[in-house]
Amino acid sequence: MSKALNTPTPAAERQLSSQARRLGLDRIRFDLTSIRLFIATVEHGSITRAAEQQCVAVTAASRRIAELEAQFGIALFQRRPHGMVPTDAGRSLLAHARALMHSVERMHNDAAAHADGHKGLARVAACTSAALQFLPGDIRAHQALFPDIDIETQEGTSYGVIKAVVQGTAEVGIYEAAVSTPPAMMRTRPYREDRLVLVTHRGHPLARRRQVGFADILPCDLVGLNEDSALSMLLVRLAARHDGKLNVRVRARSFDTMLAMIQAELGVGLVPQGVAQWLAVSKTFRHIEIAEPWARRQFVLCHRHAPDISSAALSVAEFLARSGPRDAPPA
Repeated sequence: MSKALNTPTPAAERQLSSQARRLGLDRIRFDLTSIRLFIATVEHGSITRAAEQQCVAVTAASRRIAELEAQFGIALFQRRPHGMVPTDAGRSLLAHARALMHSVERMHNDAAAHADGHKGLARVAACTSAALQFLPGDIRAHQALFPDIDIETQEGTSYGVIKAVVQGTAEVGIYEAAVSTPPAMMRTRPYREDRLVLVTHRGHPLARRRQVGFADILPCDLVGLNEDSALSMLLVRLAARHDGKLNVRVRARSFDTMLAMIQAELGVGLVPQGVAQWLAVSKTFRHIEIAEPWARRQFVLCHRHAPDISSAALSVAEFLARSGPRDAPPA
C-alpha cells in the first residue's frame, strides 16, 4: 500500500523530467568566444591554430573547450597526437554552433540597421498636392535603397500635416510653405516646388487663352477645395489683394471631385500642374498657364530634432530633403 503511494504518477514523472532538463540548461555558461573557438578547432583540426585565429592563448583556448565539454557532459573532440578530431557529438553540435553564430550576426546587423536608421517604420504626413505629385516616386526611390524601412503615409491639409507632427501621429511632415510656420521645436527644410494652372472646360470663355492672371480668374465661377486647404486660403489672400470677392460655386474634398465638377461646367479651378497632367487628361479640359509669381508654390519638410525622432524617420527625412527642391515631375 505504501509502495503504491510512493510510486510517482506519469504527470509527476514528466514534471521531474522537465525540471531536470531545466536544471541542465541552467548549468550552461559559455560565451561567444568559446563557440568561435569550438568552430575554429573543428575547421582547423588544431586548437593551437584556432587559438591563433581568435587571438586567444592556447592554454585559455584549451580551458574553454574543456569547460564546454564539462557543461554538456560529453566529449566534443578526440585528442590525437596530430590534432583534434570531433566526436559524433561534436559534429552534431557544430551545426548548432554555426547556426548560433549566424543568428548573432543577424542580430548584430539588425541592431546596426536600427541604429543607422536603415530599419524600422517611418510615418510621413503630406498635404494632398505633395502626396500626389512627389511622394510616390520618392518613396519608391527610398525603398530601393532601404528596403527594411516601412513608410506609412497620411494625407491631409497643410494645417493638418503640421498638427500631426506636433501631436506625434506623424514624424515627418510635408506642407505648403505659405500656409503656416510650424513651432520652433521643428526643423524645416525646402522639399519641392510646383506650379498651379487654371483648368477649365473647353467651352469656357477662358479656354482659348494661353495665359491668365488672377484678375482674369476673379470674375469666374470657381470650383474650390475645402476652406482649410492651402489652395482655398491662397484664393482668399489673392481676392483680398485685388479688393474683390470670390464666387466659389461648389467645393470638393479632392482633386478628382473638383475636376468632375469642372467637367460638368460648374466653374474653373486652380490645380497643380502635375495633378492636371495626370488627372485632367480628357479633351474636355483645358490647362491654362498662370503668368504670375503666386502660381509657383514651395513645399516644406518638417520634423522634430533628434533624439525626439526615430532613426528610421530621420533617415526618410534626410532622403526626402536631398530629393528637392525640384519642380513637379512630368506626368
